[in-house]
Amino acid sequence: MTVLQALARVTGALPAAEDRPGQQQMATAVAAAIESGRHLVVQAGTGTGKTIGYLVPSIVAGKRVVVATATKALQDQLAAKDLPFLQEHLNVPFEWAVLKGRSNYICMQRVREVQDKSTGQLELEDFAATTKVEINRLVEWSGKTDTGDQASLSWAPSDRAWQAVSVGSDECPGASKCPMGGICFAESARERASVADVVVVNMHLYGLHVGSGGLILPDHDVVVLDEAHQLEDIMSDTVGVQIAGGRFARLAVALKQILDDPRIVGAIAEASATVRDALVPFLGQRLSSPFPDAVQEMLLDVRNRIQNAQDALRAIKTDVEDAKARVVRGQQLATRLQETIDLALAARGGYVSFVSGGPDFPKLEIAPLEVGGVLERGIWSKRTAVLCSATIPSSLGLRVGLPEGGFDEVDVGSPFDYATHALLYCAVHLPNPNSPGFAPAMHDELVALINAAGGRTLALFTSWKAMDNAAEAVRARVTVPILTQRDLPKTALVKAFSDDEHACLFATAGFFQGVDIPGRTLSLVVIDRIPFPRPDDPLLSARRDQLGAEAFKQIDLPRATMLLAQATGRLIRNAHDRGVVAVMDPRLGKANYRWDIVTSLPPMKRTRDRAEVEAFLREITA
Repeated sequence: MTVLQALARVTGALPAAEDRPGQQQMATAVAAAIESGRHLVVQAGTGTGKTIGYLVPSIVAGKRVVVATATKALQDQLAAKDLPFLQEHLNVPFEWAVLKGRSNYICMQRVREVQDKSTGQLELEDFAATTKVEINRLVEWSGKTDTGDQASLSWAPSDRAWQAVSVGSDECPGASKCPMGGICFAESARERASVADVVVVNMHLYGLHVGSGGLILPDHDVVVLDEAHQLEDIMSDTVGVQIAGGRFARLAVALKQILDDPRIVGAIAEASATVRDALVPFLGQRLSSPFPDAVQEMLLDVRNRIQNAQDALRAIKTDVEDAKARVVRGQQLATRLQETIDLALAARGGYVSFVSGGPDFPKLEIAPLEVGGVLERGIWSKRTAVLCSATIPSSLGLRVGLPEGGFDEVDVGSPFDYATHALLYCAVHLPNPNSPGFAPAMHDELVALINAAGGRTLALFTSWKAMDNAAEAVRARVTVPILTQRDLPKTALVKAFSDDEHACLFATAGFFQGVDIPGRTLSLVVIDRIPFPRPDDPLLSARRDQLGAEAFKQIDLPRATMLLAQATGRLIRNAHDRGVVAVMDPRLGKANYRWDIVTSLPPMKRTRDRAEVEAFLREITA
């Protein structure tokens, strides 16, 4: 059976079967990449059906494939929908598994400890009454679940309750050293993954696999990096070093469960404040190498506190299994944190150190200036890679170190009729976004468009301040409801917006992607300005310094283009959707780089005439 025959068999079983040339082109390209061993970068627009487009050729080729997704939502979609569907209809036998980080699975050793009357009651005294109820529900669920995966819960426990019955990778000693290792859900998931033909992970876990030298995941022939536009940032996070007060707070909790020494436990707990106080003066800044005295002294101080805790843990002698498990977890956490501090103090070349976060929770980050070398050793030289997304930055191959001449690129487009169904409007008459007159003029423009659309607007802003100011200015001048990102959690907010056809939703960068609202409810997407990255971002500024004159073309412009394309993608979600994307930034129609951006957007009809936009909105919402 050829790839196209297999694809036709699968798509023919869909409830609303339709011919998708882009999906066929993608599947053919993926099959060719697997056959030749050449890496492939695929831009597959909304509606292509890209997951089927890469899964079918991978399975038909009989290769072991790891799919690394950028979000848990896509990971869960593959597990709940796409892979079971293929298993039923592809007529090619294969096994699949989902593998997540350890903290996603309930830990049976922790469950046993909170059930143990000699120790569990003391531990539960630290929790609020509502949290104790949740922990008891989780304990009961642990005896019924097949996977132990938090995602399979029918309710959402608080973070505190889940942390009481789970462990992270820094804390887990491994099955061989754990009294309950024989019935460990995380180990069971790893065992299923070790024999599966298709393994689904998130990109963070794949980054840890690369950073570990390939020790986490089973050997595989092909890796599919879905939502590949996030690859550089996620790899920077996972192969870099991060130190924050929360890690000391977690260690203090673990020590309190086994050490009866307030002096040692207290010193670790107080280290959170020590870290915070040392880092706050450097918020948003790159750090020198070696570190400033205050940071260097803080790291040496807290490392010494950890060593004191290590000495106390080693002095514990016990034959009680649960107590032994607590000791090992404490040692594991302490050792990992010491190793992280040692890496930070080593001042490795090719890395940049900076302080991120806010004044309450600052974080020391040490990230690679380039991820290409790590990816070359961990992926490009070892297996065939397929990188796909609805929006692929023009500089992606260069930024992630794909071997020059060793990969192919293809854009399979989108099945949607953007030219007829969508209009791209640039408000070229508005002032420059950096001028004082921009905000009030943009608010006037927004009011006019919302009134023409009868609400039905997703307005996206590049800052919280811009969102708040626009909501305040517009709310008093329109008759439709204005919701903002401050009103509700994301899922509830999207539902409230979807349920009221005339509502408007004002949001920030977190809504540029991952929002799927088909139908008339969303007929207008407004973007306040081209979303260039912050000029003072410490990591990006270090990379700019390294690139010099090429930085704008390699970093700023591709990132802005990708984010604008992601935001634009919120508009057309099915074949029947119609609407307008309005960009309030006049640079999209005037700047010398405008065509780099415009040609990367879906092929919509373009206009600078607001009257034409208002007429189109009234027509499609009548």
